[in-house]
Amino acid sequence: MATTDRLIICEHCDAVYEPVVLAPHQKASCVRCHAVIQRYNGLSIEQRLALSVTAAVLWAFANVYPVMSIRLQGLSNSATLWDSIVALSLGPITFIALVAAVAIIIAPAFQLTLLIWVLAYAYANQRAPGFNLCMRSLETLRPWSMLEVCLLGALVAVIKLAGLLDVLPGIGLFALAVLSLLMIRIAGRDVRDLWDSL
Repeated sequence: MATTDRLIICEHCDAVYEPVVLAPHQKASCVRCHAVIQRYNGLSIEQRLALSVTAAVLWAFANVYPVMSIRLQGLSNSATLWDSIVALSLGPITFIALVAAVAIIIAPAFQLTLLIWVLAYAYANQRAPGFNLCMRSLETLRPWSMLEVCLLGALVAVIKLAGLLDVLPGIGLFALAVLSLLMIRIAGRDVRDLWDSL
């Protein structure tokens, strides 16, 4: 009989399964609701740490450099992610600005900080201080980090404005695109594997 600390619980229907060893490109699905409950993760601790540090650098680029620049009749203006949050906060929808700040700036920053903290200790074959709290926080932050939604919104804005103005995608937009892909890879559900490896 399996010990309870090694069981996987489907987060959609609460069915309980024993973990299985998966080959590359395999995934395990729930028999009851067909949701994916386990995926193969071929990344080592060193690779995860390297990708996390890279994502942190990209997060800085995405927040410092302009996402897009617009030009019209000799006038030009550029905007960073912070500029968009400030612009939202000046209007009647300040609460939306706060939610946007959490979703596209604060939550990813906390995710990356926690990942680097846990993985840096794991690289030294140690369990990080506050490991349980860090892992639970990573799981809690996952739905709040919405970089891909921000990226989609920025791309729609670039396409819509391109017909009216001269729009130039900035370094921030490219950094945001790569950061979104990296966050899906390193901070998704596969982060739960760290419980077993550590």
